[in-house]
Amino acid sequence: MSHKAGFVNIIGNPNVGKSTLMNAFVGERLSIITSKAQTTRHRILGIVNGEDFQLILSDTPGIIKPAYEMQASMMNFVKSAFEDADILIYMVEIGEQDLKDEAFFNKIIDATIPVLLLLNKIDNSNQEQLEEQVAFWTAKVPNAEIFPISALQNFNVPEVFGRIIELLPESPAYYPKDQLTDKPERFFVNETIREKILLNYSKEIPYAVEIVTEEFFEDENIIRIRSLIMVERDTQKGIIIGHKGAALKKVGTEARADLEKFFGKQIHIELYVKVNKNWRSNANMLKRFGYNQ
Repeated sequence: MSHKAGFVNIIGNPNVGKSTLMNAFVGERLSIITSKAQTTRHRILGIVNGEDFQLILSDTPGIIKPAYEMQASMMNFVKSAFEDADILIYMVEIGEQDLKDEAFFNKIIDATIPVLLLLNKIDNSNQEQLEEQVAFWTAKVPNAEIFPISALQNFNVPEVFGRIIELLPESPAYYPKDQLTDKPERFFVNETIREKILLNYSKEIPYAVEIVTEEFFEDENIIRIRSLIMVERDTQKGIIIGHKGAALKKVGTEARADLEKFFGKQIHIELYVKVNKNWRSNANMLKRFGYNQ
């Protein structure tokens, strides 16, 4: 029996549903999902295995014009997604017109690999608007196959998945067949905590935060975690902690609940907050956090 395997990389503007789509394909919450832009900071692989295929999905940060060093590094993850893709998914939403970076857009329309353009959030549109959008994108990206979908409602997602499997090249598996992702456990601890901060705080706070899990000890029945929340200013530290530690405790409680579902074990988690001024523009700090690879 022949075997197919390949890299399918998902790109698009911020908050168009890239992480929702990947999680729908993989069946696990590998990428954090919130309504805020720039939720995904890294390139995250999700691996879907079948008897005769291995699909390696790559969720990338939303395309933006970088304002500081960390965002420039995020865009390097997007650039790398063009270099190793066997199939490219360009994801847009109803009403969207262009990528925020014209150079990336030109790479899509000049691509020599299959391109699937997914028109997401069609549950927010009517038939007339949908037809207009399909016509617009057909003219804009003539090399793409267009699929109207709702990643959140799972509408047309199985059809897209089936088409991807058809397009995969013949190849042996790149990863062990029981592997779900390329990221270690601590990465998902960090992302879960960061998701709770995105959901519970506003304005600049979520974007000035980075998480470092310093301890991860796993016993048969419990995982003990100690994580550091890094901020840029003393005022941010005070906001994260909250009155008598209430805000930080809420983040810990919500993160623990999600991590217990993810790992299938009891979780004990300790959170600390530390100020590290201007870490988002510090090359050494960014390398430590996995941005400048």
